[in-house]
Amino acid sequence: MSPIAVPVHADRPVPGGLLEAFWEYDRALLANDVEVLDALFAPGPDTLRADDDGVLTGHDAIAEFRAARTQIPRRRITALWMRVLSEWQVYTTARVRSPGGAEGLQTQLWTRSDGRWHIAAAHVTAPRPAVDPTVWRVAGTPLVEGGVDGPLRDETIAVKDLFAVAGVVRSAGVRQMLAGQGPAEEHAAAVRSLLEAGADVAGVAHTDQFAFGLSGRNADFGTPANPAAPDRLPGGSTSGPAVAVSRGWASIGLGTDTAGSIRVPASYQGLWAMRPTHDTVDSRGVLALAPSFDTVGWLARDADTVRRVADVLLPPATATEDVTGVIRSRSAEVTCEESVRAVVDRYAMASSVIEAPELPDLEQWTAAFRVVQAAEAWREHGPWLSDHPDAVAADVAGRFAFGRGVDAEQEARARAVLRTARAQLIGLIGDGCLLLPAVSSTVPRLNTDDESLERHRAGTLRLTTIASMAGLPAVAFPAGRVGGAPFGLSLVGGPGREHALLRRAVELATAIG
Repeated sequence: MSPIAVPVHADRPVPGGLLEAFWEYDRALLANDVEVLDALFAPGPDTLRADDDGVLTGHDAIAEFRAARTQIPRRRITALWMRVLSEWQVYTTARVRSPGGAEGLQTQLWTRSDGRWHIAAAHVTAPRPAVDPTVWRVAGTPLVEGGVDGPLRDETIAVKDLFAVAGVVRSAGVRQMLAGQGPAEEHAAAVRSLLEAGADVAGVAHTDQFAFGLSGRNADFGTPANPAAPDRLPGGSTSGPAVAVSRGWASIGLGTDTAGSIRVPASYQGLWAMRPTHDTVDSRGVLALAPSFDTVGWLARDADTVRRVADVLLPPATATEDVTGVIRSRSAEVTCEESVRAVVDRYAMASSVIEAPELPDLEQWTAAFRVVQAAEAWREHGPWLSDHPDAVAADVAGRFAFGRGVDAEQEARARAVLRTARAQLIGLIGDGCLLLPAVSSTVPRLNTDDESLERHRAGTLRLTTIASMAGLPAVAFPAGRVGGAPFGLSLVGGPGREHALLRRAVELATAIG
């Protein structure tokens, strides 16, 4: 829009060149002219850009975020206010409107040096639809009301789009799945239990396609923004529920964890999460990926909410349930970044961690896990994918293709390896718990290429599949920030020790402060 058509309200005469710089920025934004946008933001580490998803600090971080952005703003400025603080500093607020009529705000602090105007700080409240389509597939106020009373009254749930919610069609993160099936007739068992405990369902939130991923990217519905690190991936496959919780749109994220799909997004976003012992929580009404490993889990912003959900979904804790000590096996961390191992070192020193024997067969165990997982995933969804060959992204299709190629003999050998692994891991952990990084490296950035992302995924699977292959409970909890983004640790315990495992995680988090 031409600046002539927009009313400008200024408290004092506007310094020369400022209006020209403002409209140059607006034209570059709508054209996605990254070079001009970078030049208009002030250089240096103190430049700020903030929106509903968080704050970026420094010109380089802002430039990297903008270069990776795939959704270009479509809006026009309808009014502009200017407060002239001095001849070299002006504060601006613009009202913007989307093509659909939604309104937002854009505020900037402009400073002049060496004869040029630059943006020193900016905040955007973008026009948004009532429901963020990258997070929610279906949402309400609430979508489903819970019981009038119960231990979870006033809590709200973001349900991963694998769970049946009565009246809602399930997509599993795949748009083509929406065609040809009707809405669920009844709630999944876990959803029903939480509703009966008093919680409301806020909505159904997105997942990686068929929950076969760890990044949070979805080729059909987009990548939800990570509120804790806007320039990074949100983590998957419980991506939508995790972001909804992180944003405060729900207090509980209900999801599944096959190979880390609860623990990874919790780590990426600074949340608490629990993967219970396999088959402890009723999985009826949940679309499967790999039934030998699929586990209903949940995440929240604090440990107390995780505990209260555990009290509803898990058997009561027994008087003898305890975790007697914390052990660490450095062989599990060999693919981790040095900064990640340094965090484990810090927690280990604060909690008198015992050094455990090496896990020399971990590489073989992880490979066997991936064989069985992929084979089961193909059995679950292969026939449908054969009829819909273009339904999923290339990386997801590649994982299913690997499963299609697994023959009966290969699967049988892999299952024998996993039986040995389970016995050895349960023996190693005993009455204690195993301290692990929740992920192998810093949170990948939005523009991370597929090859690098696959290396990160492989390194993280080496950690997360320890609990998955043995069917053991695991708790993930925030452990600070690494490389400018949240980072989490995980405790893996013996079967049925969820309550004690959570108590020990709280003790560790408290000890380190």
